[in-house]
Formats: sequence, C-alpha cells, structure tokens
Amino acid sequence: MNDLAAPLRRAAPALLGYAAVRALGLVVLAVWSAARGKSAHTLLTARWDALWYTRVADLGYGYEVRLPNGDVHSNLAFFPLLPWLERLMHAVTPLSYADGGLTVSLLASLAAAWGIFAVVEHVYGRRAGVCAVLLWAVLPVGIVQSMAYSESLFTALAAWSLYAVLTGRWLTAGTLALFAGLTRPVGLAVVAAVWVAGITSFTGVASRSTGFAPRAGSSFVRDRSTAPVPGARVWPRALGMALAPLGAAGYVLWVGHRTGKGPLGYLDVQAGWRNGFDGGAAFARFVGEKFTSFPSALAGVGLIVGVGLVLWLYVVGVRQGQPLPLLVYTGVVTALALCASSYFGSKPRLLMPAFPLLLPLALALARLRTSRSAWVVGGVAVASAAYGAFWLNGSGPP
Repeated sequence: MNDLAAPLRRAAPALLGYAAVRALGLVVLAVWSAARGKSAHTLLTARWDALWYTRVADLGYGYEVRLPNGDVHSNLAFFPLLPWLERLMHAVTPLSYADGGLTVSLLASLAAAWGIFAVVEHVYGRRAGVCAVLLWAVLPVGIVQSMAYSESLFTALAAWSLYAVLTGRWLTAGTLALFAGLTRPVGLAVVAAVWVAGITSFTGVASRSTGFAPRAGSSFVRDRSTAPVPGARVWPRALGMALAPLGAAGYVLWVGHRTGKGPLGYLDVQAGWRNGFDGGAAFARFVGEKFTSFPSALAGVGLIVGVGLVLWLYVVGVRQGQPLPLLVYTGVVTALALCASSYFGSKPRLLMPAFPLLLPLALALARLRTSRSAWVVGGVAVASAAYGAFWLNGSGPP
C-alpha cells in the first residue's frame, strides 16, 4: 500500500481537480436536461454508441441493422472490452448493463487522469502534469469522458501503457497495449508506440525513444534515473512487444473468421458503416462543401482552424522534444481520426485520447502564476460544461 500511497499523493491535486471539473459538467448537464424535459442519465447511458455496447454486453455479437440505402450496421464494429466489463459489473452488482458501462467509464476516467498525470510528471514535472490533466478535463467534448463510451477506458489503458514504456516496464506496457487493442481500433497507436520504443531500445537509440532531452533553457526537466537502460535484459522487451498487438489482432481475426471473409473481414464490417481510411479525402470534401453558402462557411473556417491547431500542437510537441513513444502514439491517433472517411462530427471525440497534443498548452499554463492558471481553467471549465450540456441535448456525439 505504501508503494501506491506516494504516487497517489503526488497525483491528488490533479485527480481532485479533474473530479471537480467532471462533477461541474454533470451538474450542468442535469440542470440543462431537466429544463428541456430530458433525462441526463439517458443521455449518458442509452443513446448512440452506448446502446450498441450494452446490446453486445446483453446479447453478444450478431446484431445488425440494415438501412434502406443498403448499408449494414453490425455490432461487430465495436470492440469487446467495454461490453465484457459491463457484463462483469452486471454479474457482480445490481447495476444494469448501461449503468455498469457508466460506472466503468467514470472509474476509467479517473484512471486515465492519473495515467496522464504520471506520463507528464515523468517527462515535465508535477506542475505540468496537473495542468495536462485539467486541460484534458476541460476539452469541449469532455462530457464524453463521463458517458458509457469507450474513450475513457481506452485513454486509461493507453496512458498507463505509455508510462510503462517510459519507465522500462515492458511486460506491463505490452499487457496494457493488448487490452487497449481490445477496446478500440485505435489501439494500433499504443501497439506502434510500444514497438517503436522497443525497436529503438534494441538498437541503442534510447535518448528520444524512452528518455527526454529538454530544450536548452527549459525549466521542465524530469528525473532521468528511471529511464530504461539500453543494456537491460532483452526478454522483457521482446515479450512486451509480442503481447502488445495480440488484442487488436485477435479481435480482428475473430471477426474475419465469424464473417467468413478472412483477415480483412473487419474492414468489410466498417465499410457497412461507410467508415474507412482514405487519407482525409472525404473529410476535405466535407470541409469544402461548407463554403457553398455563407452561414455554413463559418463552420468550414472553424474546421480548418481546428485541424490547423491540432497539427500545430503536434509540431510544437516535436520541437519540444517529446519522447518518441508519445509522438508515435499521438501521430497514429491523429491520423486515424482525421483521415477516417465518415462520421465527421465524431472527430473531436476520436482525438480525445491524443492527450500528448495538450502538452505544449500544459507547459504554457504551468508557467503562469497559480491564481491566473486557476482562473483560466475555471473559465474554460464553465464553458466546457455548458457546451457539453448543449451538445448532448442536441446532436450529441455520433
């Protein structure tokens, strides 16, 4: 217990701040929904993807919806870890599948916040770690962290896997990457991070892959004593790398076997949802169509600014010398989110696990006086809570 108590004490300000932000978002959602005659509980647990997850937990795989245009929406598109946990919660508690999913997401969001803190504290120090967690909490679509969705669960597994990589815990990193691969298709990003770190450590290129080389004049320097040593034992790294892809690969191969379409069967399932990877061509057309009329042109400008901000933050992270596993992970998450060929309204939600994008902003916030940074975070938290309530009571996350 003592081994856990010290890290928990260090993370306490971040976790308390995170819980306060999320509580504010839930209170605002409850008040807003009541004023509109809607149930906040239903919005969090029984709409959109949450319904698909609970249906898998209750009835298993095999359910599909055939649309008039010929599209087939199969629940095989949804990875199994969250439904498994919903089924476990239902079996050991009085909770329904939906409430089990909500409970898992709420607990996972705290685990994700702690994991983000651990990663950022390791690289940039405690103050930056707290700021990164708070920025993740106040994202405009942060309310998804409190929904019966898989984003919080995936982010928790990804963050702790990355922390394990940065601290040389290869078996832990590989195991968590395996579970991340059972949670969302973007689990490939965690696998890529583990593999790149492992390969570069085998070749002795460790300064960027697992360590942190601060820029000249930087005041945020971590203790390098826990960085992996290139000459460490080989077998934990090799085993961790071998474990990492088993979750995603296992599920994809199982779907191919179940559908009778071989290793690429999962791609056919995604195609039934009109989802795939086209390098961003469809998204570019979607943005371009916004400029056909004046009111929608403003949305087009906003989309371009948003994408530009994401790319700029990534470039700044590269220039600041973020460890290579973080850069690889963030790059893959960002590419898969922006280059998917459908569900354009989901892109902010799909980018949520890419928390290293927030590190340049966290460093800037950490340099402010505490009172000023508190005002900044507080103001953004109120705006995020209001937007989250408006969003869920409107179109919501597809």
